[in-house]
Amino acid sequence: MSAPPVRLPRRRSGVPWGWGLAGVLTVVALWEGYKLLGPADGVVVAGARVLPRTTDLAMPHSWDMLTRLLDPVTRAAEQPLWAAVTSAALFTLGIAAAGWAVGVVVGVGLALVMLRWRIAEWGLLPWIVLSQTVPLIAFAPVVRSWGASFRIGPLVWQDWMSVALIASYLAFFPIAVGALRGLQSPQRLHLELMHTYGVGWWTTLRRLRLPASVPYLLAALRLGAANAVIGAVVAEVSTGLQGGIGRIIIQYAGQASGDPAKAWGPILGAVVLGLVAAGSVALLGLVLRDYRRVEVVA
Repeated sequence: MSAPPVRLPRRRSGVPWGWGLAGVLTVVALWEGYKLLGPADGVVVAGARVLPRTTDLAMPHSWDMLTRLLDPVTRAAEQPLWAAVTSAALFTLGIAAAGWAVGVVVGVGLALVMLRWRIAEWGLLPWIVLSQTVPLIAFAPVVRSWGASFRIGPLVWQDWMSVALIASYLAFFPIAVGALRGLQSPQRLHLELMHTYGVGWWTTLRRLRLPASVPYLLAALRLGAANAVIGAVVAEVSTGLQGGIGRIIIQYAGQASGDPAKAWGPILGAVVLGLVAAGSVALLGLVLRDYRRVEVVA
């Protein structure tokens, strides 16, 4: 008599959302608790302020930030703050998506090269890791300067392309490392079996390595999406690109002395933007659900 099939416990779909909501409520509780109990001048250690002031100018109440989103951007404008933040976030999201796509192509391409030739892995991987130590704020103006002189026929380099290129610079690193680790994840027994059958490298890649890499690749794509948003926001600040959420963060921060809750609107928008970008990759997980039973948590 054969043994009955073993049923793996199904993960409840609402559990991640519950933990996410609990995390948000914890942050709000810590914010309001410190504002209530902390000193008005902040916590100062050895002459350095390690925790901020608790005044309404430095730390508005969380409900003041939310209600400020419903008010107009300025007294003379009719557009509410949430609409301005949403418009800027969508602008940045489009640029980050372009940078993420470039990062996927470059990252997966580098992973395939390093997989195919071991000497390429020895030579490229340290430089890929080292590339992430370059200060992004110093790197962004250089990219914009190079882009201004770049022209091929009718193609003229636009400012948003510089921002997308910087976003791809942050996005390709986790994708390259995650894709390489996933492509190298099949067990030696399975690789030797494919070799015994006389299967070529490309067929092994398509039939064995790519399906095995899905759990690693999905996690890497989520990290790459979040990094692309960070790169786009920082690049907008550094290059001065108008219309994005990075620019209005700087603009509204200059008005914080008279309207402190307003400055937190685009900051909340940037947080939501990162969550949307990373969550969008989860749609790929629905398509590839047959290959992600042991998905690696990023």
